[in-house]
Amino acid sequence: MTTPLETAGPAVQAAGPGDDRPTRRGMLQYALSKAGGALFSIAMVIVGTFFVFRLLPGDPVRNLAQGRNMTPAQLDLERRRLGLDKPLIDQFLDFVGDTLRLDLGTSYEYKRPVLDLIGERLGPTLLLAGTGLVIAVSLGIWQGTRAGWQHGSRFDRFSTGASLLLWSVPTFWLGLLLMMVLGVGIGPIPGIFPFRGIESVDAPDGFAYVLDVASHMVLPCLTLVAVVYAQYLLVMRSSLLEEVSQDYVTVARAKGLRDDEVRRRHAVPNALLPTVTLVFMRIGFVVGGAVTVETIYTWPGLGQLFYEAVRVPDFTLMQGTFMLITVAVIVMNTLADVVYHMLDPRVRSA
Repeated sequence: MTTPLETAGPAVQAAGPGDDRPTRRGMLQYALSKAGGALFSIAMVIVGTFFVFRLLPGDPVRNLAQGRNMTPAQLDLERRRLGLDKPLIDQFLDFVGDTLRLDLGTSYEYKRPVLDLIGERLGPTLLLAGTGLVIAVSLGIWQGTRAGWQHGSRFDRFSTGASLLLWSVPTFWLGLLLMMVLGVGIGPIPGIFPFRGIESVDAPDGFAYVLDVASHMVLPCLTLVAVVYAQYLLVMRSSLLEEVSQDYVTVARAKGLRDDEVRRRHAVPNALLPTVTLVFMRIGFVVGGAVTVETIYTWPGLGQLFYEAVRVPDFTLMQGTFMLITVAVIVMNTLADVVYHMLDPRVRSA
């Protein structure tokens, strides 16, 4: 009787069981193909960013001149200073050239380089959205694991129903509701947490300052977690339900392993793979923060900066913040594909 190795042909026999060169070569080719797709997507973002924002109503020069008595000649001079008097194709070529040199231009409203403004607002966004992401991932994975392992239980029904309810609630409505109940207060019940900005006007120093910033983070972070954690719960629950039905779980139980060991050592690690991909995808959105949440609570992050740019409209500031957000999402999605390809052998063999 021939063995599987003998019937596989000379190519497999030559490679041997310990030769992983084909796998490494395939991984490299896969990563390069994904990187090429990401670069193409970024190029499309650069093109789309310029033309889409030009479709917004409003004249930036006239909006910036509100409250000042400027003559038509002065408006034309300001338009020439901003480069808005050039033909659209010339503006586009200038924009592409500056972007390739990592020069995102100067804000119309703030009269400062866009990169400087983004650098100032990036820290608060990473603090708020990063904290919310960590809490949402931890809560979603824990509840999803327990709900999937105890499928049909009271905890499963309650946690799944509550997460779906919060996920379906509009973010702005939930934020306003939390602000009204926990920030402003209702009737005789006073507000508990501050809901404007990142710090108090008379913010203290040292550890007291940390506590002050943390108190300002409670409501926006709670809003973010409430509308996001359901994704991780549902993905983790669904993945675990699929793993529980696999033969290896039955074999592990047949060997006498306790349910806790089967879940922790076998089912959960495999069920985490789709959740890992989702986490990488959400990291890209962390850079952009949450425009709605930051606007509601006037949190001084990238989301609030983008809202201020749209209000003017400030073309250079809109372009810079939007490109940063979309490029971060594209890069993280590409990394998620590559990491999933590395972690799951079923994808590599597909």
